[in-house]
Amino acid sequence: MPPRSKSTEITIYHNPKCGTSRKTLEMLHERGFEPRVIEYLKTPPSRKTLQDLAKRIGVPLSALLREKGTPYAELNLGREGITDEEILDAMEAHPILLNRPIVETPLGARICRPSETVLEILPKRS
Repeated sequence: MPPRSKSTEITIYHNPKCGTSRKTLEMLHERGFEPRVIEYLKTPPSRKTLQDLAKRIGVPLSALLREKGTPYAELNLGREGITDEEILDAMEAHPILLNRPIVETPLGARICRPSETVLEILPKRS
């Protein structure tokens, strides 16, 4: 395993209770990265950060929503015509709605499901 270096240029929006999120973080560590870890349930991203993440990933804001194990259905977030403001309101009130893990690097951002998706955006190690 390569020695880990502090990498403030890599951020993971992480839920330690999520197996996919833990595996993604482990993959980063195995490759020598020590990312900035944001436990988004404790420190939810701002509305602007959520908008920026969706833009960097290249998906609509609705793609950041997680359905399983969340109030997605009861809030009717899959309905036709839902606005970004309504999505942001829901995510602000219920951070568990954020699909995870999301990883940002200088090469881009991805929802890392499956975990191996993170490999697409990792900088080369020297």
